[in-house]
Amino acid sequence: MSNKVTYSSYLDLGKILDAQHLGSGAHDEMLFIVVHQASELWLKLCLHELTEARECVESDNLRPAFKMLARVARAQQQLIQSWDVLSTMTPHDYSRIRPHLGASSGFQSPQYRMMEFMLGGRDEKHIRLHEKTGDWASRLSHEVTRDSLYDSAIRLLQRRGFEIDPKVTERDLNAPYTHNSSVEEAWATIYRDPQEHWDLYELAEKLVDLEYHFQRWRFGHLKTVERIIGFKRGTGGTPGVPYLEGVLKQAFFPELLSVRTAI
Repeated sequence: MSNKVTYSSYLDLGKILDAQHLGSGAHDEMLFIVVHQASELWLKLCLHELTEARECVESDNLRPAFKMLARVARAQQQLIQSWDVLSTMTPHDYSRIRPHLGASSGFQSPQYRMMEFMLGGRDEKHIRLHEKTGDWASRLSHEVTRDSLYDSAIRLLQRRGFEIDPKVTERDLNAPYTHNSSVEEAWATIYRDPQEHWDLYELAEKLVDLEYHFQRWRFGHLKTVERIIGFKRGTGGTPGVPYLEGVLKQAFFPELLSVRTAI
């Protein structure tokens, strides 16, 4: 049976390459669609790796998690590079496509939202945006009831003997995570003596990589939107550039940033 499998059939290229439905007649619409579709595939890979990595952290099996988290960071680099390709579109080019987008917006990407939720950037009001997108609303609703990747890392610190404030481990999981001094002190202990806590030190740096690349992706999004549409409102009704500037200030793992000042 396997000798009947071809490159095209294995990858289901017929469906993938026929999934670009152009409506505007504009040359650059192909660019716009392909960049966003490719980004969704990279996000799918990120979610696949993050799901398994979180399970490894929860079971204190960190070595496989390091490979998975490093892979997510590499995939994030591909997402960042996508803005460089999209930024070749000029305001005039985009103006020919925009009327055909209706109310659709990257803000409505359920995979992007799931990645935010998995990393700890949670806001339940975003779930209702996905009520008409398959089962994504229920999947996102389930996600906010369980530990984020960072929550799982903090619980591991506690199991390893670090003193963690109960306000952290007993917090409302569907709310955004906020800085806690006990978590910062735990990371500070690890960073001051990495040889003693090498696997936790490596976990910390893998998480920092995720945060770093996520913020670079957000910044690339901001500058690309600014370059193409200026300060117009986004197609999905968001404020556009001001909204993107606001999310740049949101950190997933705040103590891993503040600890650099503390040590």
